[in-house]
Amino acid sequence: MRRKYIKYLNIWMFALILSIPIYFNAQKNEAPINILFVGNSFTYFWNMPHLVEAMSKTQGVPVQIQQSTVGGTNLMQHWKSEKGTVTRQLINDMKWDYVIFGDHSLSTIEAPKRFKKYSSKFAELVRSKGAEPIFFITWAYKSNPLMQNCITKGYMDLTKELNVRVFPVGPVFMKAKTLQPDLELYFDDKHPSSDGTYLIALTITKFLLDKSVKTVPNRLTTLDKDGKNLYLSFVRPTTGTFFRQLVEELDENF
Repeated sequence: MRRKYIKYLNIWMFALILSIPIYFNAQKNEAPINILFVGNSFTYFWNMPHLVEAMSKTQGVPVQIQQSTVGGTNLMQHWKSEKGTVTRQLINDMKWDYVIFGDHSLSTIEAPKRFKKYSSKFAELVRSKGAEPIFFITWAYKSNPLMQNCITKGYMDLTKELNVRVFPVGPVFMKAKTLQPDLELYFDDKHPSSDGTYLIALTITKFLLDKSVKTVPNRLTTLDKDGKNLYLSFVRPTTGTFFRQLVEELDENF
């Protein structure tokens, strides 16, 4: 009986060993996640979408990023293809897993009805194409931190009205500013610095992948057209540690 048991055990182990290369080959050839970023300079400053791509790859998740971004645009202008935007064409013509939207920084404050109307239109369109619409909360200007409550409320209302996910970029940004006021998170009164952009991309990566970002490097690279390294971002080790801990400790309710 014992010999028969050992025989079957050996057969099972042999089959398991044979399956390992197949498993790893499947992992290696895993199709990348296709993501379209839609927005303005709050999205493209310091190559934020490409930082998300680089961070995701360091966590073993292949991601392909494209963007439809024109400085100063709002979602109505994207919908109507104004200012040279081609957002609806990209959504209609290409296959996406996620479309991540960032509206104009003042939309929730100065034009809340427009914000809700075109957020709803885009959410419906994206879902009709089999993708998931996601919105990221923008951050307050350096000169007026009090903007954040109104901005956050506008985006959080979308979670209830449209049943969409919202990434807490603005709240994380402002919390970092409060906890570490000596860190320069702004390039000017409203756009993020290189450090600020790292934090923004880190927050999006964390909530997009639902994975730990503890091992995301302080230096991030991509490849140019010749396959050579291009450095996208540098943060000091102490700054990187602070950012990663801050994002890791944030729960879904932030």
